[in-house]
Amino acid sequence: MMDFLYDLLQCLVALAAIAVILVLVLAHVTATVVDLTRHEKEKSFPTAPGWKELLPSIHDPASKELSVIVPAYNEELRMPSMLEEAMDYLEKRRKRQPSFTYEVLVVDDGSSDRTSEVAFQYTNKFGADKVRVLTLVKNRGKGGAVRMGAMSCRGRLILMADADGATKFADYEKVEAALEAISPKPDNMAITCGSRAHLEQDSVAERSMFRTFLMYGFHFLVWFFCVRGIKDTQCGFKLFTREAALKTFSLLHVERWAFDVELLYIAQCFKIPIGEVAVNWTEIEGSKLVPVWSWLQMGRDLVFIRLRYLTGVWRLDSPRKTD
Repeated sequence: MMDFLYDLLQCLVALAAIAVILVLVLAHVTATVVDLTRHEKEKSFPTAPGWKELLPSIHDPASKELSVIVPAYNEELRMPSMLEEAMDYLEKRRKRQPSFTYEVLVVDDGSSDRTSEVAFQYTNKFGADKVRVLTLVKNRGKGGAVRMGAMSCRGRLILMADADGATKFADYEKVEAALEAISPKPDNMAITCGSRAHLEQDSVAERSMFRTFLMYGFHFLVWFFCVRGIKDTQCGFKLFTREAALKTFSLLHVERWAFDVELLYIAQCFKIPIGEVAVNWTEIEGSKLVPVWSWLQMGRDLVFIRLRYLTGVWRLDSPRKTD
């Protein structure tokens, strides 16, 4: 009997070792290099019908106080209310504080609807110095869209904000105050994350047991493989100093839902200080995220993020050209 149990244990250990090796090999061989080259149409933005200007680069000195990056994929219906709220806040703040300058950069992530046309209405209303529309030739994913916007902005501070307007835009003042409070800022790098963690208990009460299990499983994978000390890595309301955005987005590989985790993983590897502050958040109908399937994809990406950096297929010491 003991011999049988010993043989069984050896078999289980061998199978576990093989499984680990297979996962490592799979993570390595499936790693792809993100295509950061821009199509010619992605190097400029429309200023008026028939007129275009070249986009700036994050490598240039900042010329605005704030850049708001709005990734948008088929958002012609949800985006207007978000932009109305954002522009109302930004215009009122500019009048209250004349030194405050801003731009909103809507990045249309290869939409098949009228997202770009709807966004351009705000360019017509407020001017191309305040609202710009970058239309990507093909869909890259939310992370890819945010990066393309960040690399084309002019702000000293860079805010990523979802097109659905789930986070109250006036909460920008909360993440801004939290960012300014971070001291020291090594090489002027710092990040603050809006957080919905304070809403978690209410959401658990409304979810099925299976979805709650998936949510906590995702949190555990984030903590175990990638990011520690941040309760909510996925809230789409994050503020970066220009220097922190350049450092993190230049090295980003993941272009879809788990990109936030890789950004924060990169930041923690470089010891960039990260703050977290509670924000007002409301779930908006029409999300592109399919709960179970998207969480499983993100779980896979979390494991692969850590393994790919661990095996050296992705590196933190080789910034890539992004313009």
